[in-house]
Amino acid sequence: MSLSRLSYALLILVISLVRVVHSIDFNYPAVFNFGDSNSDTGGLIAGLGESLEPPNGVQYFKSPEGRFCDGRLIVDFLMDEFDLPFLNSYLDSVGFPSFKRGCNFAAAGSTILPATATSVSPFSFAIQVAQFFRFKDRVLELLAKGKKLDKYLPAKDFFQNGLYMFDIGQNDLAGGFYSKTEDQVIASIPNILVEFETGIQKIYDQGGRRFWIHNTGPLGCLPQNVAVFGKDPSKLDELGCVSGHNRAAKLFNLQLHALTKKLQTQLADANVTYVDVFSIKFDLISNYPKYGFEKTLLVCCGYGGPPLNYDNRISCGQTKDINGTSVTAKGCEDSSEYISWDGIHYTEAANEYVASRILTGLYSDPPFSDKMPFVLNLKF
Repeated sequence: MSLSRLSYALLILVISLVRVVHSIDFNYPAVFNFGDSNSDTGGLIAGLGESLEPPNGVQYFKSPEGRFCDGRLIVDFLMDEFDLPFLNSYLDSVGFPSFKRGCNFAAAGSTILPATATSVSPFSFAIQVAQFFRFKDRVLELLAKGKKLDKYLPAKDFFQNGLYMFDIGQNDLAGGFYSKTEDQVIASIPNILVEFETGIQKIYDQGGRRFWIHNTGPLGCLPQNVAVFGKDPSKLDELGCVSGHNRAAKLFNLQLHALTKKLQTQLADANVTYVDVFSIKFDLISNYPKYGFEKTLLVCCGYGGPPLNYDNRISCGQTKDINGTSVTAKGCEDSSEYISWDGIHYTEAANEYVASRILTGLYSDPPFSDKMPFVLNLKF
């Protein structure tokens, strides 16, 4: 850990000793998560029967654990704060997984809109919602047969009292830029959100009442998008991010926020919380030295060297023949100095920072209160 990062950590450690006024714990019996690679704990790898190579997982798990990261994701840190175990993927049946405290339906590459022939993941939002219904029905069937599986499956009332988390939409926008203009991507946002609202409504109709919806991050600051769409300097902002991608993300978030306000009004007795992840991530990228990081757009696990160390022909941990030479996308020496892990996903250190800011409640609408209890326990 760098000196600046250590100094900042010590400062926050002192601050974290001071309890907030409402010092009570989150109290969710279970969490059901839907999303893409930002919260995928093994869905895509298990679902497609693929493999994920080291150094993915090296920081915490010591081996790849289905996560496109060097360690834990934001959802993992949130589960820790909720005093719940990490979520097992619905699609991963190996290793005697327990779903007692929830289930993860997220899969990397997933979109809100239905998947197409060119999609990375076939597990679009509607499919994930359908998987949840299948999961719920099967759980209730098994519970009705006796108590033998009680320790592995959520209780019936967990489905009503549990938290439903959503972090999806990034791939609808980012993927759209490969075949559409910026205006066309922006024009597609209402249809994307109609599909999202339909899924939320279905879960509500099945008894879900607690919804936690993350907006999308600054897509233009992902090194992958900078490498592909930022070759023209006029398309970059002062941070070196692709302006068009960030504009689309902001407009998506504005409309998503409006949708959550609508749902807060229309869904009787539901608790719908909007979480502004974009602001947290953009602030981190804009002020990275302040938060103890030393690299912003430089990729930790990649190939090609500065300024990005990213080549879309080879993924983290892979060895391939490029231009007649065998090369490997290797990890950096200290990933805690980096924000970007592989050009698309954040490092464990960056994920921990983002989670710590989410847990302040300052980036949520409505803000955390006695109705959404919380203990301040920042690690940065």
